[in-house]
Amino acid sequence: MNKKRSIFKIFSRLLVAIALVGVLVFSSADTALAARTGGRISGGSFRRSVPSRSYRSSPSRGSRGYSGGYSRGYRGGYGGGFGFPFLIPFFGVGGGFGGLFSILIFIAIANFLVSSFRNIAGDGGSLDLGNSYDQTSANPTVTVNKIQVGLLAEARGLKDDLDRIAQTGNTGSSAGLAKVLQETNLALLRHPEYWVYASAESEQTRLVAAEAKFNHLALTERSKFQAETLTNVKQQIETNNSAVATAPEDALATAPGEYIVVTLVVAAQGKLKLPEIKSDQELRQALNQIGAISGDQLLALEVLWTPQAESDTLSSDDLVAAYPHLKMV
Repeated sequence: MNKKRSIFKIFSRLLVAIALVGVLVFSSADTALAARTGGRISGGSFRRSVPSRSYRSSPSRGSRGYSGGYSRGYRGGYGGGFGFPFLIPFFGVGGGFGGLFSILIFIAIANFLVSSFRNIAGDGGSLDLGNSYDQTSANPTVTVNKIQVGLLAEARGLKDDLDRIAQTGNTGSSAGLAKVLQETNLALLRHPEYWVYASAESEQTRLVAAEAKFNHLALTERSKFQAETLTNVKQQIETNNSAVATAPEDALATAPGEYIVVTLVVAAQGKLKLPEIKSDQELRQALNQIGAISGDQLLALEVLWTPQAESDTLSSDDLVAAYPHLKMV
């Protein structure tokens, strides 16, 4: 009987422990969901073709046309192209043609020296330059940038601006995407009194590797959301209010130390170096640099912000846990 009671007590305690763990887990999940709604604006493509230049292979065509044209013109009469074989008939011609043949001899010698130089160099000096240009133009330098700004939750106007940009912005064209980037930067620049934390990074790579880098940064930040409740992806606008956890209407006003975090991930052709952000002046400089990127340079853009839902909050503990790299400005 005592053994049965002991087993019963152990079993009861085990059930109580499991129940407590379940309560803690589910309550934590509700809290995480309430602090992890996000908005997203995304567009662009890394498949944009690079315009070719008409003069790309002109040095090769020019040198070949020069030597080949004159060689064909005189090869039939003298049995050889420009070069020293051409000098043979000169010595049998009278002085009346001396001036003309002197010019032709000078051209022939110059052409011979150029051809010899090309042969010594491997017959490809100008072609190697052309191939180098082809590789650079087909795989140009791309800079992938990320800027994050943590603001006090009192910046309600910023959140309203981001919601409006998501609902009306044109993310289906390069010009529209550049406008979205400019408006997002302006929304951040108009609320400097709420800036608290920030960070910036930029990495230069080639076009073939830029998409993977961009996607890595974007997915890392998106994974911090439990639900994307407002999105505009390549002109496809969606809302997901059903994923928002129920919270008191005055939660945003009463909870202490709440924040809004905005993330910009930008891929653009060319070289761009963002400053290391340690003050509000450096943050302003970085935002101005990103905002100045033109539609021709802009390849892809990701704008993310949290919280997005009205009933959602982001506490100081949540911010430290999800964005430990942010620095105070």
